[in-house]
Amino acid sequence: MSSSIDILIDSAADKDLKAIARKVKNNERITDDECLLLFEKGSLAFVGALANYIREKKHGDTTYFNRNFHIEPTNVCVFSCNFCSYSRLYAHKEEGWELSIDQMLDIVKSYDGKPITEVHIVGGVHPKMNMAYFIELMQKIKAHRPGLHVKAFTAVELDYMFRKAKLSIEEGMKQLHDAGLDSLPGGGAEIFAPEIREEICADKVDATGWLAIHEAAHNLGMHSNATMLYGHIEKFEHRIDHMRRLRELQDKTGGFNTFIPLKFRNQDNAMSHVPESSVTEDMRLYAIARIYLDNFPHLKAYWPMLGRQNAQLTLSFGVNDIDGTIDDSTKIYSMAGSEEQNPAMTTEELVMLIKQAKRRPVERDTLYNVVKDYSSSMPLSNDMQAALN
Repeated sequence: MSSSIDILIDSAADKDLKAIARKVKNNERITDDECLLLFEKGSLAFVGALANYIREKKHGDTTYFNRNFHIEPTNVCVFSCNFCSYSRLYAHKEEGWELSIDQMLDIVKSYDGKPITEVHIVGGVHPKMNMAYFIELMQKIKAHRPGLHVKAFTAVELDYMFRKAKLSIEEGMKQLHDAGLDSLPGGGAEIFAPEIREEICADKVDATGWLAIHEAAHNLGMHSNATMLYGHIEKFEHRIDHMRRLRELQDKTGGFNTFIPLKFRNQDNAMSHVPESSVTEDMRLYAIARIYLDNFPHLKAYWPMLGRQNAQLTLSFGVNDIDGTIDDSTKIYSMAGSEEQNPAMTTEELVMLIKQAKRRPVERDTLYNVVKDYSSSMPLSNDMQAALN
């Protein structure tokens, strides 16, 4: 009996697409030109089937989530990215918020006794929130709850901190790591191509700086995530260039946990005239990313940005992680018009969402160690059980 990948190879009419499918079957890396061909000629069904084959080969039906919450110290920012609906320039900071260390510690304490494994700390780049400020914050978090994993600060925030403190990247990363920083999120990458950055985020750290910060973290034994902002003014070539640079760094360090495509949202920002990508194009992007980034163990769909149903759909297009419970603790995408205006899901809701897609829900920690397998152990409410049937 022929396998699904063999059937796909046999059915491919285009010889070049057929060759790509053979490479996937043989666990061979595709080239940039082949990736471009997938964007230009690969149907949704074709790239989806290839991505699902890879996903199931790596992870079977397992779909990960974690129990986390976000702290956003401020939305006041010295930078002015055209795609951002979240930040308020420092000159207009009365329109934003600024949390004190005690206020942020109170947020952490509000989760005492709850089985949360991660706090995710990102926000605007505030000139008064410097290295010393965040070192004190992390030390107090760790003193209060030593086992809580601190995933914090985009490369944009870190670049500003290090320059202001007159520290090298390596020195700055070591100080933060020693203070309690466990891993880095993937934000701030946007699109690496300089001609696109010049138009959408000209004044913040460039691709070289972003990659150097993540490499320094990896060299300290820390892990990090990687993102790509897609669906705005970039072209297929820019997406491929972005993913190639990530793939090359991953070859060198092995420090990336997951790749997270981030859909551009056009509400209330300077790029509101740019139409958003379709759901079909979203799914193609996820699938092609899974095919191209062969050395990334995980592919994540950030459900507060995509919406629950679309995040569920990605599980058939290469995705094996849908992030965490969030607990309505992030405004970054809701302010840009995302599907989820109040992003919070209970563990039961996440488990049901994954089970509805015929996948196996597994709670993980930040480093993908299994916390609990919910495939059969979690009794669902009658309403949720009915929704599955």
